[in-house]
Amino acid sequence: MTDKVSLSEKFALFSDYWSPKIVGQIGDMHVKLVKIEGEFIWHSHEVEDEMFFVTKGQMTMHFRNREVVVNPGEFIIIPHGEEHMPACEDETYIMLIELASTVNTGEEESERTTIPNKI
Repeated sequence: MTDKVSLSEKFALFSDYWSPKIVGQIGDMHVKLVKIEGEFIWHSHEVEDEMFFVTKGQMTMHFRNREVVVNPGEFIIIPHGEEHMPACEDETYIMLIELASTVNTGEEESERTTIPNKI
């Protein structure tokens, strides 16, 4: 059975930052929601590409040689192997689309490493 997903209802179910929640699956890909605030850590993913779609707020994706500001209704795709660090000044809501195997901190182990749960 196929049901629609309300992003606003799903975002209302959690308040923690930097802890992605699984809200759907497309083949081997997960659709995740995450709330962010402040800076994450520098990291890369050896195998997985990631798509960050901003639904509320504004995110700056930092790369070692540049930065890209992503506004609501915009997305950025990070190719595997590219070191990056997402950051924002104010609370920002992100929808992620990435392989189910993707670990949020990539090849880096830290206190921010989480295993996403389904909501």
